[in-house]
Amino acid sequence: MKKFLALLVCLALLCCALPALAEDGLTRLTVAEPVHLIGYLPLYVAIHEGYFAEEGLDITVVQATGGTHVTAVVSGDAFAVIGGVDSNALANQGNSDPIVGIVHCVNRANVYLFARTGLAPDSDSAEDMADFLRGKRIVAGRYGGSPNLLTRYLLLQCGLDPDRDVTLVENADASTVTAMLQHGQGDIGNGGEPQISEGVTAGIWEEPFVKFPDLGDYAYSIIGVKKSTIENDPDTCRKFVRAMLKALSAVQEDHALAARVLEMEFSTLTQEGRAAALGRAYDDCLWSKDGIITPRAVDMTMEVLAASGLYEGEWAYDQLVDMRFVEELSAQ
Repeated sequence: MKKFLALLVCLALLCCALPALAEDGLTRLTVAEPVHLIGYLPLYVAIHEGYFAEEGLDITVVQATGGTHVTAVVSGDAFAVIGGVDSNALANQGNSDPIVGIVHCVNRANVYLFARTGLAPDSDSAEDMADFLRGKRIVAGRYGGSPNLLTRYLLLQCGLDPDRDVTLVENADASTVTAMLQHGQGDIGNGGEPQISEGVTAGIWEEPFVKFPDLGDYAYSIIGVKKSTIENDPDTCRKFVRAMLKALSAVQEDHALAARVLEMEFSTLTQEGRAAALGRAYDDCLWSKDGIITPRAVDMTMEVLAASGLYEGEWAYDQLVDMRFVEELSAQ
């Protein structure tokens, strides 16, 4: 069944990935996302508010779990991916046509740790955190994904061995964390909204006890495309970036608009849950204001990746990021 479902996802991506002219004259493109997250709200705003359509683009967002959101771009099944620069860096190893970030979206590490109701560390000191985490079952997300990497980074910072001192439950689909903690398959979970509000509302866990947005500027969710796409189709890239910049500005300036699109994308979440999620996003400065992916953001993200042992060697900002479109459009 899993192989069959994976085949369906691949077929769905293939059908709408490559640029194609729709009946209405718009160019159809696919963006692959790893999970449907409130953090990606600016992308959804650009779709619902017609910013992409104004640029002649018809954007479809397809969920591709288990890391296939990145491989969908590598294989050419999707125009772009929204995800971490760390995932792109891993996919770029040995790749002659690497994925390059062209505009920012989520410029904070949009991951939080929350524990089942009744469990909490005595304080946020490294010692108390280590005592609390030791021996726990942590639903950490897929191995190699940004939430998993951040969880491992925290454990290492607390002096713990991620592979010995805790049990990491590495679920491929991040959306399953709610059910897993609800049914006793973990003590601690990691994730973002809407999972946090869902769990709090249902009484499964309390407010997060670790907020990774506190790490500051972070290349957590950027829009990445192939280097060859930038070289061969810069006009489409420029149009895409222009729409995203408009959406990033709209989200910052018009909270009512953000709330309206949030309800369209997450209609099953309660009104209280949506309000809490949106409030958390603004409080934690989740979204980029200008679309710029800074060297500091890339270095912080890659430092977390390197600490995990999954990535060895050097990295170069200019190989992972190309800000030509953002800079050009911002100067206009």
